[in-house]
Amino acid sequence: MKTIKVDLPEKLALEMESYVKGGWFSDEAEVMRVAFQEFIRHHRLELMEKFMQEDIEWALKIKKPSQK
Repeated sequence: MKTIKVDLPEKLALEMESYVKGGWFSDEAEVMRVAFQEFIRHHRLELMEKFMQEDIEWALKIKKPSQK
């Protein structure tokens, strides 16, 4: 598993801490994993469309005009 460091605004950090203390999550790392999974789940199609559009635009820019 990869480890990352995240700087959070104090208000968000306190809210995350309250979820852990309240028993909703086992630790702060679990809060972050679940939050990231939910973000991806909710935005997967939007992100895929964006990446595909960028690929198409890139391909059209490098495509050379056909020679006659």
